[in-house]
Amino acid sequence: MRCGVLLSIAIAVLWFAVGVAPAGAQETDGEEPLVELDVPPPDEPAPTEAGASLEGPQTPVVPGPDGPDVEPEASTEDSAVSIIVILTALALVPTVLIMATSFTRIVIVLGLTRNALGLQGVPPNQVLIGLAVFLTLFVMAPTLEEANEAALQPYLDGELEFSEAYDRGVEPFRTFMLEQVREEDLEMFIDLSAEQPASPEEVPLTTLAPAFLISELRAAFIIGFVIFIPFLVVDMIVSATLMAMGMVMLPPVVISLPFKILLFVMVDGWFLLVPTLLRSFEV
Repeated sequence: MRCGVLLSIAIAVLWFAVGVAPAGAQETDGEEPLVELDVPPPDEPAPTEAGASLEGPQTPVVPGPDGPDVEPEASTEDSAVSIIVILTALALVPTVLIMATSFTRIVIVLGLTRNALGLQGVPPNQVLIGLAVFLTLFVMAPTLEEANEAALQPYLDGELEFSEAYDRGVEPFRTFMLEQVREEDLEMFIDLSAEQPASPEEVPLTTLAPAFLISELRAAFIIGFVIFIPFLVVDMIVSATLMAMGMVMLPPVVISLPFKILLFVMVDGWFLLVPTLLRSFEV
């Protein structure tokens, strides 16, 4: 029984080896492969397109969507001059703000008011300078508007040259300074200078500006003196009271400071100071 089973298995294996395997080999040998790789031999160069150069690598040239690129035009001389003028004007703004406007008188009066109250850091310097700047813009608004309409806008529109725009822009400030300067101060600087103008309108700015500043300092100190008087009276009253009470070792400032602040608040000091200061510029 076992021999018959082994014989059957051997016959099946022999049939499979003789009939199936050679048939598969014949089919494989009789057909060509489905995909052929056309790879050039390593010794032959790869084919190139017609007209292409073999001397070196070629860089593809991709034209732009609107044709060949065009170099941007160079900036004009007028635009360069405008940029220089703007930068120079920004650098000179602080000097013009101090030399040719009402800023000097306003900031000195505000500083003297703080000292009269006995407050060293209240209001702080930033607040006083900011208030002085806005009050200066309020006073100088007509002058700035006139200079803008007469010189700045025509120059930006290309209607005026720089020299002509400068002459027109300076005239409103010259008029303002001539209205505020004292005749004595202006005459002093005219006598000290080598030039003798025929009229005040012909006075150069190098002579008018220092005379205007001295006049502003004088006006500011006069206003500050008037502001100091009531607070000085408070200090004297407090000092005399402490002396009468025998409290010699107690600094009068410690007692007078709250009373001065109370007095300034009760009379609405800022409401009285600011309008008076602004009216001092009226001619």
